[in-house]
Amino acid sequence: MTVAGVMSGTSADGIDVALVRITPRASAELPRLKILGHKHFPYHAALRKAVLRAASPASTTVPEIARLNWRLGQLYADAVEQTVASLGKKPSLIGMHGQTIYHQSTPTRFLGTDVRATWQLGEMSPLAERMRILIISDFRTADFAADGQGAPLVPILDLCLFRSPTKNRVLLNLGGIANVSVIPAGGTPDQLLAFDTGPANMVIDTLMRQLYNKHFDQNGKMASRGQALTPVVETILRDPYFSAPPPKSCGREQFGELFAKRLQSLCTKAGASNPDIIATATELTARSIYDAYTRFCWPHLGQLAPLARSTELIIAGGGARNQTLITRLRTLLAPLGVKVLLADQVGLPAEAKEAVAFALLAWLSYHGLPGNVPSATGAHRPAVLGKMTCG
Repeated sequence: MTVAGVMSGTSADGIDVALVRITPRASAELPRLKILGHKHFPYHAALRKAVLRAASPASTTVPEIARLNWRLGQLYADAVEQTVASLGKKPSLIGMHGQTIYHQSTPTRFLGTDVRATWQLGEMSPLAERMRILIISDFRTADFAADGQGAPLVPILDLCLFRSPTKNRVLLNLGGIANVSVIPAGGTPDQLLAFDTGPANMVIDTLMRQLYNKHFDQNGKMASRGQALTPVVETILRDPYFSAPPPKSCGREQFGELFAKRLQSLCTKAGASNPDIIATATELTARSIYDAYTRFCWPHLGQLAPLARSTELIIAGGGARNQTLITRLRTLLAPLGVKVLLADQVGLPAEAKEAVAFALLAWLSYHGLPGNVPSATGAHRPAVLGKMTCG
């Protein structure tokens, strides 16, 4: 079956579409995947601003969110239609993540009871009408209902593609948020550890917009010109999220504009230049990932796979193109014997990973198979994910 996976992440930089051929294996619980192609469609400036406003309730309105929901649906339809035309292969199924504008994985008292909430925008009907194909979307909510965090959902793909009998594999995705999947050598699905480590590109991108009117720090060039302020990084790493044990997930609610303003204020008080501020945000991403590895991942691997031949950390997502960040991660992890690779080096285009993951999740749901990994999300059971929109 050919499946289209569609992803627009918390960075709000655009839409990724991947076409994937998925076939079951006779003797395995997870199928075989072949990536047929992928395309990226950047958001134009006005749309990106609207998405970011929608994630900040004080700066938007209900009518604007309603219109944005439908406008995103039109853009998803455009993106899938153009990808199909470009690659010359029509899918039989579409998996759609949608645009997250709110993700609150811990309970808050509301109207007399504790409530958690997650909300992904993007009306599916325009895509279903345009393509006349079954769509499965809104994957997080079923895991939420099973007491999970609703994230991360990519670990099922990591198990499918990267489980090894002899090597520990740590899969790091650098989107707006950084998340890891830790797969011990020869490990079973219930031995997988996965969680969000904290910000990846989100804080860097926010500060680049505010300081330079640019969407991101291309190749990490601005960070390379500055000097990271270690005391600021150390102060922020004392925030409770970083030391909280998995399962855990996060988003703009923790690391959005208010957090970026706080980091900028701490840097400014210390006399930092603008490049220093970007360097400090980049160092925060690297250090938070390193600290998560030493605090949670390394002990997990040592306990379950002490005789593994090696440990590989494989990086995907837009942050894989930030050379300053990748160099810093290599420097931090080298003394621990961790080999750092980019997803492209192992046959997975870095920017396509999450779109491929939602193609797989749609395929699993279509066949009535669970898509969450309870050891990653904290759900009390494996759950079939998503909601269907008929074409």
